Amino acid sequence: MRLMNTFVKWAALWLMLAGSAAAYASTPLADAEAQRLATYLKEHGATPEQYILSKVKRYDVVLLGEEHRVKHNLELAHRLIPQLYQAGVYNFGMEFGASEDQAALDALVTGERYDESVARRLMFNYNVGWVFKEYMDIYRVAWAFNRSLPVGARKFRILNLSYKFNWDGFNGVGTPDNMQRVFPKGDTERYRVDLIQREVLSKGDKILILTGTGHAYTRYTLPVNDYLSEGFYRLEDRSMGNLLYRLAPGKVFNILLHRPFYSQTGGPDDLVQPAGGALEQVMAKRRNAPVGFDLVGTPLGELRDDSYFAIGHQDFRLHDLADGYVFVKPLRAAEACTIDEKFLTEQNWLEAQRQHPAFPDLSGRPKSLEAYWRSIREYADIPKIYRRVR
Repeated sequence: MRLMNTFVKWAALWLMLAGSAAAYASTPLADAEAQRLATYLKEHGATPEQYILSKVKRYDVVLLGEEHRVKHNLELAHRLIPQLYQAGVYNFGMEFGASEDQAALDALVTGERYDESVARRLMFNYNVGWVFKEYMDIYRVAWAFNRSLPVGARKFRILNLSYKFNWDGFNGVGTPDNMQRVFPKGDTERYRVDLIQREVLSKGDKILILTGTGHAYTRYTLPVNDYLSEGFYRLEDRSMGNLLYRLAPGKVFNILLHRPFYSQTGGPDDLVQPAGGALEQVMAKRRNAPVGFDLVGTPLGELRDDSYFAIGHQDFRLHDLADGYVFVKPLRAAEACTIDEKFLTEQNWLEAQRQHPAFPDLSGRPKSLEAYWRSIREYADIPKIYRRVR
């Protein structure tokens, strides 16, 4: 989580220094236009569950791009598991999980009894700070569903899409040699794509993947700071979603789960409404009823956006960012995931400190267990963070 926030801050800093970032402008819709779009959603939208299921029936890979630690997004994932199975989709991909632990995870979700201490350890093995109960509850929901299946029926699988990183001994200097030690299996995006190809696509299966927004782009290219490039940025297309989209054209679909965007000038500390507030304006006309809808080829997708995502893209619209959209709650009503108080203890603290990400320098590595808990609670305070959204 610290690595991603640092990346965005650096990108925003370079772009701001370059003078290429414009001020973000809120662009409210005329009341009649907001009502027209709300009526369109009444006629063409679906519940989030119905919408996502309609896409997994049509596509082999569906990516749900999330803002991490938002409770209602994980609860949606829980509800989807039995429905995915009924739709013939037997795999749910998780960014947060190491492939080295796949056999242990398979045993957990297909076993006779559920052991939350095992679930906790599996999550700790991948990310020593991912203390959020609703992510681990995906294991529990899959286990309970598998227990309900007839003897001999195919089991539902949670697929870990990452591998174990090694921050132990990292000195804070991001040289190629040092980063190779941290990421011994190479580029994480390519690793995930190869794993999905091997474990899912080559077997004729389908998968729904929950991952951070930055890994889910398919057609979209992300602005990255580059002081040697014209405009002081370049556009990157090497996310997991981008690679999957090229690997399996016509078989990959990405859905953005409602979240705040970063401004062009402030990075992750300056949060703005998608489409300048127009999207939530439309949702308010519908009393904020949950809904899923297409962006490509629809009037909702034509909404303009002037956030960080728009940098380097002429006349940027929501349909340029994602294929579909799911709205569950307005940002002001979002809750944080539940913190598992048993996740970090005196017994595993030294290991947690050694494996805490320390990029780009060592200053972010917590000096004590109490300091680590403070940083986690600050990161987890979604209501406080979202109060900054403008």
